[in-house]
Amino acid sequence: MARGKVQMRRIENPVHRQVTFCKRRMGLLKKAKELSVLCDADIGVIVFSPHGKIYELATNGNMQGLIERYKNKSNLPEAQAESNEQNIPQVIQQDVLLLRQEVDLLQNSLRYMYGERDISHMNLGELQSLESNLEVWVNNIRSTKMQIMSREIEMLKNKEGILKAANDILQEREFEVIIII
Repeated sequence: MARGKVQMRRIENPVHRQVTFCKRRMGLLKKAKELSVLCDADIGVIVFSPHGKIYELATNGNMQGLIERYKNKSNLPEAQAESNEQNIPQVIQQDVLLLRQEVDLLQNSLRYMYGERDISHMNLGELQSLESNLEVWVNNIRSTKMQIMSREIEMLKNKEGILKAANDILQEREFEVIIII
């Protein structure tokens, strides 16, 4: 008999929840031991039960030794990352500078467009750039507006068809009523 897929959500029944916790905990610890034996890996697992009880497994040595080893290994990447930041190539720094300038230019353009700054202080290049950006944005807005209007027209045509069909049915019924009378 095949097993069904288990939905991952909290088990509401406390008895079922405790039974599942015990079974899954044992399965987890068993898999950790198997991985340790098969791959000669040092594994540490810590599980806290819902009632606060601790279950732990340290495959080689003790848990404290594994934790100390983890702390020592995890500190190395931080030190390496700090030294790598100091050795950032000049090209990357230039790219960052160019991107910052571009962001500043775009922010200034937005301020001018929203009227937060007076455009009389802009030079010809800035004004032309602002104009081209405005044209692109207006075209995008018009395109979106046309799409929305087309959808609304299509919906209204569908509604018209439904209303015509309902009207035809009502006229047939009226005709049938007239004939019966």
